[in-house]
Amino acid sequence: MTELNAASNRMVFIIDCKVKNIEGFKTWARDRAARYVYELKEENSISYEWHISEDGSEATLIEAFKDSDAMMVRLGNHAASPLASEVLELIDITDVLCLGNAKPNAVEALSAWGARFRSHHSGYNREIVAPR
Repeated sequence: MTELNAASNRMVFIIDCKVKNIEGFKTWARDRAARYVYELKEENSISYEWHISEDGSEATLIEAFKDSDAMMVRLGNHAASPLASEVLELIDITDVLCLGNAKPNAVEALSAWGARFRSHHSGYNREIVAPR
């Protein structure tokens, strides 16, 4: 747990999508993408979670990282993986939001996706992360 208003390097990456193929996407996200990313065992990745609307037509990916460098490792691994082309067959990205103090290389990489950025300002984080 951090103290109130302590500085934080944690990054949160949020991607909103329109789903093209609901059942195909659900299966891919659960059985392919989540498993693939989990098995990478990226040391400073905190979470990778897909959320889906009730009717299945929209989805949101939320990823959290220890810091901007860890987020760049995830982005590099994504770009080099088969998931990069597979996902675009199943969804259209509608919005990208990057929360935290992104380093210039992250801003440059994510700006190509039309990302919006918000720097950490204040608050606290009581998140409990299991040992890896």
